[in-house]
Amino acid sequence: MTVLDVQDVTKVYGDGDTAVHALRGVRLAVDEGDYVAIMGASGSGKSTLMNILGCLDVPTGGRYLLDGLDVGALDDRRLAILRNRRIGFVFQSFNLIPRMSALANVELPLAYGGVKAAERRRRALAALEQVGLADRVDHEPNELSGGQQQRVAVARALVTAPALLLADEPTGNLDTRSTADVLGVLDRLSADGRTIVLITHENDVARRAKRVIRLVDGRIVEDRRTAPVGRPAIRSGGDELRADDR
Repeated sequence: MTVLDVQDVTKVYGDGDTAVHALRGVRLAVDEGDYVAIMGASGSGKSTLMNILGCLDVPTGGRYLLDGLDVGALDDRRLAILRNRRIGFVFQSFNLIPRMSALANVELPLAYGGVKAAERRRRALAALEQVGLADRVDHEPNELSGGQQQRVAVARALVTAPALLLADEPTGNLDTRSTADVLGVLDRLSADGRTIVLITHENDVARRAKRVIRLVDGRIVEDRRTAPVGRPAIRSGGDELRADDR
């Protein structure tokens, strides 16, 4: 199954002589279970592409289908539902709520999705165990190392069983040991069949992926596979976007 299908996507900011062409006809397909690293220098368009893949922005031209849904055909409410149910975000700065425990932070996306408290707790505990933090569930972010905070963020991204795990420079604020811990978690998730798209400028991080894509001036100039796509991820049927939400 194709999770991401980007068809001739363009993104232009402004108009006339001052227009900035951030993306210039990008074509990209990512199958279920793939692990893709997107690389590029500052100004290459990788951040713009990440925002479009994460449904945080819309393209100027072309089409983007996520898990079979045409993102351009969705209104703001449906886009919000799509982001909550289909995409797990991991950011460089962790974005954890300071006065909440690791468990409560991981439960947040489920709370926004209307999942009942007992089920939220069960799934959040399972996600924290998956990233090796079953013994830190009651700790607040300031009681955790940077690597542990990022693993909490990964657990939060996983708890909705998303179609896509989208990580933006997830090791950018980490030391060498913490970077290895977080990348080890992503390796295990990939081996389990998760679909991962990683935005990075670090070659050592990109080498962990099964496929490396390089952007220059809004165009894909390299698309290199380093390992075969893994087996499909298993997702809970309870997290499917209902037909009336499409």
